[in-house]
Amino acid sequence: MRVISRKRLNEFVENYPETKSALAHWYFSIKSAAFANFAELRAMFPSADQVGKLTVFNIGGNRVRLVAAIHYNRKKVYVRAVLTHAEYDEGKWKE
Repeated sequence: MRVISRKRLNEFVENYPETKSALAHWYFSIKSAAFANFAELRAMFPSADQVGKLTVFNIGGNRVRLVAAIHYNRKKVYVRAVLTHAEYDEGKWKE
């Protein structure tokens, strides 16, 4: 899968350096895989959830929430937001 954009991951790590290894693990795991659908993705990421058209990943022991739009047919993952658990709960990412 092609991840667009890694910039959001890097920006989050600048503010929360303790998340670097967890986000790097997610990035390399998703990049090396090719999922045909959500069921296949869920086999690798069991804590992933679909919220409308977006997929939400729990990363780093549920400290980080990564919100992505995944286009399985084009093998692309669009990172929409990387948030702390508290920021995610505020719900502003849905706007």
